[in-house]
Amino acid sequence: MPRPIWTGSISFGLVNVPIRLVTATSAKDVRFNQLHASDGGRINQKRVCSVDGEEVPYEEIAKGYEMSPGQYVMIDPDELATLDPEASHTIDLEEFVDLEQIDPIYFERAYYLVPDKRAEKPYALLAEAMTRSKKVGLARFVMRTKQYLAALRAKEGVLVLSTMLYDDEVTPIDKLEGVPEGVDLSDREVAMAEQLVQSLSTEFEPAKYHDEYRQRVLDLIQAKAEGQVIAAPAVTEPATPVVDLVAALEASLAAAKSKSSDGKAAKERQKESA
Repeated sequence: MPRPIWTGSISFGLVNVPIRLVTATSAKDVRFNQLHASDGGRINQKRVCSVDGEEVPYEEIAKGYEMSPGQYVMIDPDELATLDPEASHTIDLEEFVDLEQIDPIYFERAYYLVPDKRAEKPYALLAEAMTRSKKVGLARFVMRTKQYLAALRAKEGVLVLSTMLYDDEVTPIDKLEGVPEGVDLSDREVAMAEQLVQSLSTEFEPAKYHDEYRQRVLDLIQAKAEGQVIAAPAVTEPATPVVDLVAALEASLAAAKSKSSDGKAAKERQKESA
């Protein structure tokens, strides 16, 4: 089980539920180090002053906020410390909303909340109440001197906390350029597009999706570690076809139906062999 990174409690009216917070996700990126191409030595980064060109020791580095190009306001760490939110170990549920009212763009990072042994009953009660009401709790809490806005929801009897972006951190759609407006769509085109969506609709099964690029990178690393010589394939620029939208929709529908039929046939064969 992942180790707790924060301990506290959920404040729900007059009810207090002691919990432990653990990470719910783990990134699987392939990370590379920077090396000197000629001898394989690790590249070290140095902090160099842009004025005198001298390397600056860490203890002499200050924080500055750029007000205009080249103009900074120097801020002392002690001054920032006076603004830190009051340390608290409480996730304060302020209100409840319907999950569909929250655009997924606001969600940032997810955590599981696990109850202390003495808090199993109030924890289960809150999870069950949220499940039945189909509501999400909006809360604030402080972790590592930063205050977070978060959404609390129940998933299979477990409480999941997702930190959220604030409204001014999300770019409004009306600020985008190049968004199509007033495009003339025929009824036939819309109907065929809807059919295509329906033909590709299924139940979400996260386990069937894999990071194929990451696996290819790991395979490449293993092959090179074993001494294999890897030849880079020739890169060719594909020609940009002139798309007939209706013809493309018809072809996509035919391919989707064929794939669906093949999938059903494969499942039938699996049932027969079982």
